[in-house]
Amino acid sequence: MRVILLGAPGAGKGTQCKRIVARYGVLHLSSGDILRQHRAEGTELGKKAQSYMDSGALVPDDLIVEMMAEAMKNAPAGGYVLDGFPRTVNQAIELDKSLSESGQKIDAIVNLKVSDEVVLERITGRRSCPKCGAVYHIRNLKPKVEGVCDNDGTELVQRPDDTSEVVANRLKTYCEQTRPVVDYYKNNGSVCDIDANEGADKVDALLFEKLDALTET
Repeated sequence: MRVILLGAPGAGKGTQCKRIVARYGVLHLSSGDILRQHRAEGTELGKKAQSYMDSGALVPDDLIVEMMAEAMKNAPAGGYVLDGFPRTVNQAIELDKSLSESGQKIDAIVNLKVSDEVVLERITGRRSCPKCGAVYHIRNLKPKVEGVCDNDGTELVQRPDDTSEVVANRLKTYCEQTRPVVDYYKNNGSVCDIDANEGADKVDALLFEKLDALTET
């Protein structure tokens, strides 16, 4: 199973990808996680991408495509779910070329639709553990002790790209450069739109209904 999960920042792509992995055993390929890994490891690609990530701007297509192509190449035969990629029409075109050359195809393209107000509340309320990477929310997913990670007692932090100013810039960038990707796929096939303003459990019920049908064919 090869799935593309589209949606604005804060639409819940990361949460739903983890649930897809748990249910179907595919590999979760998050462009954001892969970018942060390259940055943390100090790779050349990571250094080039850092200034863009810190400001909330999109990392240039050539850097993203290079990172994701490497990750997809190493994915297991069971498949993967792409999270945060492709983010531009050019990336989508390059992905189509790569899949065609390898004789592969995407089985489902899902678009999580969410309002800007919900996005702002979700992202600015996120807190993460710098040690283990666990993610919490000040309203929806509180740790047992306020401001402290349940796993290792490390003080939680707000990522530099989770502030209201950066979120506003990310939404503007999404509308200008990433939302057209949905139209690109709709013009070249089919896209399943899912209302992602609701809680994660309601969203994954709709999502699993779509993906379960793939496993039955």
